[in-house]
Amino acid sequence: MNSESPKIRLVVFDWAGTTVDFGSRAPATAFRKVFAAHGVMVTDEEARKPMGLNKREHLKSMLSEADIAKRWEEKHGKPWSEADVDQMYADFVPFQLQAIKETTKLVPGLSETVEQLRSQGIVIGGTTGYFREAAEAVASAAESAGFILDANVCADDVLQGRPAPWMIYEIMHQTRVYPATCVVKVGDTIADIEAGLNAGCWSIGVCDSSSMTGLSHEDYSQLSAEERSSRLRQTVEQYLDAGAHAVIETLSDLPELIASIHELLIENSQPVVISPAAIEMTSN
Repeated sequence: MNSESPKIRLVVFDWAGTTVDFGSRAPATAFRKVFAAHGVMVTDEEARKPMGLNKREHLKSMLSEADIAKRWEEKHGKPWSEADVDQMYADFVPFQLQAIKETTKLVPGLSETVEQLRSQGIVIGGTTGYFREAAEAVASAAESAGFILDANVCADDVLQGRPAPWMIYEIMHQTRVYPATCVVKVGDTIADIEAGLNAGCWSIGVCDSSSMTGLSHEDYSQLSAEERSSRLRQTVEQYLDAGAHAVIETLSDLPELIASIHELLIENSQPVVISPAAIEMTSN
């Protein structure tokens, strides 16, 4: 057990939909385009459903959906195969890279939030379901905007992406932070929440920029108060159903939430057993 005082010392962020690309438009756009290129139309909701997975696994998950599988068979005269997945993934890569160029912009409040966390000695890491080339493209664009990570891991760096915990563990390894109770995972998909839970760390969902809320910052800003509340409520419910320890409306809420976690850690002289709903939900 690490002998340092019990407090959060590492925050592991997701990329698209959490720290950049409000609404996670780049992946959703690329998935719709690659299916259209193969003669199968999919909805935005269908493209987003497996969000957070390794992109090849994301394709397979979509193809395994009954409605999409039926559309594929009607178009191609036979069920999809692993060879089809190979071809679709190869076609997906340029769509994804182009979408990243068009959508990679820091989520509002990120810079200020990270500055607050760093002032407390908290290390910042990032994980993503993107393949290496896409992950580097996003990181490069983010660095140009002033967001630089202490450690960054993508799905290609581990044997299995989310919801497995390996990317989080690799970030912990690189930053030399343990135990998992000193780590907060922040993401915008169910796969993020599950990865955090599987790693044994605090697993937090962010709502406004989430893929599950599914709106660009401009569209989100134009919602009425009632429409926004309804959208956020649906996203919150999905996170909590997945076992999230807490939910924040925006990244700006994260420092206050971490302060609450610190209080819980300090109050317990024994190791904290992290379970869902260990702390109250934070949502403005």
